[in-house]
Amino acid sequence: MKRETGCIHIYCGDGKGKTTCGMGLCVRAAGYGYKVLIYQFMKDNNTSERKALSKLENITLIDGLPQEKFSSQMSPQEKEERKAYYENQFLTVTRRAETEGYDVLFLDEIIYTIRAGLFDEKLLCHFLDTKRETLEVILSGQGPSQELIDRADYVSEIRKLKHPFDRGIAARRGIER
Repeated sequence: MKRETGCIHIYCGDGKGKTTCGMGLCVRAAGYGYKVLIYQFMKDNNTSERKALSKLENITLIDGLPQEKFSSQMSPQEKEERKAYYENQFLTVTRRAETEGYDVLFLDEIIYTIRAGLFDEKLLCHFLDTKRETLEVILSGQGPSQELIDRADYVSEIRKLKHPFDRGIAARRGIER
């Protein structure tokens, strides 16, 4: 059941559904019997998808901070603290993916975290260049760099044509969060 090659996926763009696409791939992989590890950057531990996925065999969700806020709401000190936290979490999660033999690793919103200055992209690039060959890696978030695009095997852009947020409708539980 093991693959010979693990590919790198990027789900990016300004449209709704990047996390949903990544989670869908995780469900598919788990249904096939693959071990899946998921970490969500910039999100608390109460997302609807976490509640559903935690019930599935073969899927492990790593907790993040109990509360999160947008990077634009953080003070410079909070940003420094968050950067150190995220980089430490990344090292912990990627080490676990490698040492515990996970087949799929989903790093949700890591691209956004990089763009917000809360994560050093060089850490991610080094990991992608040195990861176990069979590990499938999923990355999501807006605005991947050309360096990340060049490393990826799949890059899917989800483009917003229209969104309720544009009319002032906040993210709704079970639909956007």
